[in-house]
Amino acid sequence: MDVKKAGSSLDSLISSFNTRIAELQELVIARNMYPASSTVADLLAVDVAVKAMELQVQAIKDRLCEEIQAIPKAKKLIDASLRQQRILQNMSAHVSSHVPQRMPMMNFNTSCFLPEASKQEPDCRSLKLEEPAALPKEKKGRSPPPLRFITSDELDSLSSYMKGRLTLEKVNAAISDMASYAETNAQLISAPKKKLAENVWEKALELRDIATTEAVKGKHFFLEMDIKGPSLKLDNTGKAILTVLRHLGRISETRIGSHRVIILLKSQ
Repeated sequence: MDVKKAGSSLDSLISSFNTRIAELQELVIARNMYPASSTVADLLAVDVAVKAMELQVQAIKDRLCEEIQAIPKAKKLIDASLRQQRILQNMSAHVSSHVPQRMPMMNFNTSCFLPEASKQEPDCRSLKLEEPAALPKEKKGRSPPPLRFITSDELDSLSSYMKGRLTLEKVNAAISDMASYAETNAQLISAPKKKLAENVWEKALELRDIATTEAVKGKHFFLEMDIKGPSLKLDNTGKAILTVLRHLGRISETRIGSHRVIILLKSQ
């Protein structure tokens, strides 16, 4: 809140308050002069109005104090943001122009789903970066999920009602999450049964059935039940992000059986 505007508003309320006090004094004088035409109800109404104004003035004072106390915190946040911006600009200036736009997707170790995995490999939580030499092992023709980040111009082109409080960082972080969900499902679909536990195998079969449908065949997808963060969640913000991405042509949706299926769309 602008301190000058808040002060001006406070002065206006105080002036109004003084005016009502003067009116109250005039009513008291009039009551003494004309007791027959004055009523207690009129005075009570004035008293209630004055008390209400007092509460409003106090609320404005409290709000003004809160805003003043928040100013130092806001300045610290601005300074931290500027420092981070300088760091990112410096990093961007020194990044090689030949760096690919997208790093290889992390390949989770499917042996972690084996019931015997705890005996053979104690630490299944570690993730391995996919090495270029491992690419021939993948199914022929398989490509990574599309990772189509939106631009600030696209976000600004949205109506304020659709955009809400979404930021470019939130939306693009959600796009990264969706690509990870789709990659995980693709690996489950292509994994052999002997490498999967029974409960995971059941999900893999269900995903294979979905992948063979006409609406999904040959496309990267994930299910609504896969949305578990870290950036994209099934809350109001997550639903708003999905709406924006549908509008911008990044995803499409279909329903197959009891599942809501979100499909990642490639650029035209």
